[in-house]
Amino acid sequence: MELGVSTFVETTPDVETGETMSHATRLREVVEEIVLADQVGLDVFGVGEHHRHDFGASSPAVLLAAAASQTTRIRLTSAVMILSSADPVRVFQDFATLDGISNGRAEIMVGRGSFTESFPLFGYDLKDYEELFEEKLALLLKIQESEKVTWSGKHRPAIHNLGVYPRSVQTPLPVWIASAGSPASAVRAGALGLPFALAIIGNVNPSHYESQVRLYKESALKAGYDVSQLPIASHSHGFIAENKQTAEEKFFPSTHARTNVRALEKGLPPYHRSDYDAACSFDGALYVGDPETVANKIIHLRKHVGITRFLLHVPHGTMPHADVMQAIRLLGTEVAPRVREEVARWEKNNQ
Repeated sequence: MELGVSTFVETTPDVETGETMSHATRLREVVEEIVLADQVGLDVFGVGEHHRHDFGASSPAVLLAAAASQTTRIRLTSAVMILSSADPVRVFQDFATLDGISNGRAEIMVGRGSFTESFPLFGYDLKDYEELFEEKLALLLKIQESEKVTWSGKHRPAIHNLGVYPRSVQTPLPVWIASAGSPASAVRAGALGLPFALAIIGNVNPSHYESQVRLYKESALKAGYDVSQLPIASHSHGFIAENKQTAEEKFFPSTHARTNVRALEKGLPPYHRSDYDAACSFDGALYVGDPETVANKIIHLRKHVGITRFLLHVPHGTMPHADVMQAIRLLGTEVAPRVREEVARWEKNNQ
């Protein structure tokens, strides 16, 4: 069972002061967070690609590379790359470079993107949303499997027996499919035999995602893959402090502000404290509390949904860097040992 952290490198206005930190400051903080995650024994750190003023990570591979030479064991992944509006050749080259710098610790997690700012920025039409992803994923997987590539498609110039360099240390360089809960994404990932990641967020019961995992495994089995060898990840917002009340009170202001910005953008109802409290309950999708509370929720997710990797998304909106660092420290030193011990015991008894 792997545990780690994900971030979108938030630069939202501080709910206490109203001030907005610079992208440069937040980027440097995230490098410190990755280094700490490595030091406390976490398995993976993910950075999500966005192209808007309230996020600072338009280039996850560059940010992860800044931390690669300061870390020794933690895996470094996008979470996610918006492949539909990217060039698969450059995506592979960037992450193969990261793989070389980190000596084989890079991963690429790709998705279609729930934020759409990158499409007009890079000259793509949203009406091609599905087609772009399918085509570019096919090209990325061709590059992953072969040094020389011949390929043609509708949305990118053809490639005729050309090499793509550098090659990765890992063979193959891992490519994950990420989804916010689309059954089609689960089926696609399974049919391709690719690792699968679920964003379990919002006002949902995480156990409901068991059906997505089942679809994924059924599709993989039908395609002839050994499902026992396929990793399944989840990513959820959360925060850890020494006691449950402190964690809930510290995480609420930025979560409330950030969620209401998105609600306004999407035309959704406003987010209230009652929504937050429900999500912090055992059946909710916020992993907020003391180490024991958060560990128990992750263990439940492993046993009842089937995930093999959990990413805690922290912060959600701007929070004090010291609080974020402490949450990462507690995840690595107190939550992770509890989860690994209990999951190992459970897996042994269920072999």
